[in-house]
Amino acid sequence: MARTTPDKLDAARRMLDAGEPTLAELGRAVGLSPAHLQRRFAARFGLSPADYLAQRKLGRLKQALRSGLDATDAIVEAGYGSPSRVYEAGSARLGMTPARYRRGGEGEAIRWSLIDTVLGRALVAATTRGICAVELGDDDAALEQRLVREFPRARLQRVDAGRDDFLAPRLRAVAERLAGLPVAVDLDLVGTAFQKRVWDALMRIPAGQTRSYADLAASLDAPRGARAVARACAGNRVAVIVPCHRVVRGDGSLGGYRWGLPLKQRVLERERSGCASAS
Repeated sequence: MARTTPDKLDAARRMLDAGEPTLAELGRAVGLSPAHLQRRFAARFGLSPADYLAQRKLGRLKQALRSGLDATDAIVEAGYGSPSRVYEAGSARLGMTPARYRRGGEGEAIRWSLIDTVLGRALVAATTRGICAVELGDDDAALEQRLVREFPRARLQRVDAGRDDFLAPRLRAVAERLAGLPVAVDLDLVGTAFQKRVWDALMRIPAGQTRSYADLAASLDAPRGARAVARACAGNRVAVIVPCHRVVRGDGSLGGYRWGLPLKQRVLERERSGCASAS
């Protein structure tokens, strides 16, 4: 990959942050073919340009709903244009109607399974929107208990790994991402508006690199928000795919990690080794 490609991908992301360009328009603006841009963008950010744009719009809708707007006003505020557009196309992205989301998602259907990965045992859970949790650990029962604590009002359904046409391809994608492969994974990130901003920023940190909590806060126009960034990282339910392991303390020490510092060190070393081999 050419050295200038990361800069072009960042430019494409900024265009998506500012408006709703088509893939062809993005390609022309940054000097990449649509197919090449689609592939490289997904490899770097974990989402296609269209899905990245949809995630941002969805984030605005969730923020508007949480702020107290009624469903119709929230839909228009988020940029969908009309209620029919979000109910016809956007509800699948929410995994529920806006009204149900505003009530906290009670009754949401989540399917989950346990798999073996290069990082050990992993619990993978998904809504109709995408992966909502990837928990790592050695104790299967403890992993299940974490899922129940995270989603106490959801309808949780365990399925055998590989036995569910809906979940099986998502399990494979997660296992490949945990192995360091640049595979796109559909995500359903459930959190506050600030948490989602932090998680979006985490996914923009290139593999093999790190940022300090303070640096990440400054990039979000919250220069005094290092502790809030750390709390958002701690609240990340999607291990490795949302790469909170790439955030460290200002002195370079690892800081905290939901799944333990040895795993954080291991994942960082693997990413750095992979980047060095590719250069």
